[in-house]
Amino acid sequence: MFSQGQVIFGICFFIVFVIIMIFAYRKDLALHKIFYKGNYKVLLVFLLFILILFLIKIFMKR
Repeated sequence: MFSQGQVIFGICFFIVFVIIMIFAYRKDLALHKIFYKGNYKVLLVFLLFILILFLIKIFMKR
């Protein structure tokens, strides 16, 4: 499906991308604490909404 060179490039690209994202996040960590307070609440509500949708789907099948 993929040549050996494509696989190696993909793995190297992924590793470098993750490293750069870690450095960028650490650099902006102080700003994140100021501007994104309470964003975990939005994430929890979103996950709860997805869970409710799955439960509705399961119960409506039966």
